[in-house]
Amino acid sequence: MRVFQFFLVFLFISIFIYTLIVVINDGWILFDIFLSQIKQVDWAGQFNLDFSTYLVLSGLWAAWRNNFSGGGVLLGIVCSILGMVVFAPYLIWLSIEAKGNMKEVLLGKIRAVN
Repeated sequence: MRVFQFFLVFLFISIFIYTLIVVINDGWILFDIFLSQIKQVDWAGQFNLDFSTYLVLSGLWAAWRNNFSGGGVLLGIVCSILGMVVFAPYLIWLSIEAKGNMKEVLLGKIRAVN
């Protein structure tokens, strides 16, 4: 579990620093670039479309894990938009809260018991 948690910390820090550098250099124009590449129907667009499906899936999982409560849906939307900057700390928090029980991390306390 510790290796998993350290890996998540590494992902968070690397993406966070990289994002800061990009924002400083280019500003907050992510969606314009992201969507324009998808519209071009080339490999950059294919990657962006594929990546966005991963983001949506992570958001749906976060919302489902929280029983589609108001907070869970909000968390799902934020995970879908901000990606690993939110998702990695969320998984770290869940793994600590579950004391390393991956079944509980993935399913939540109630579902993990059944």
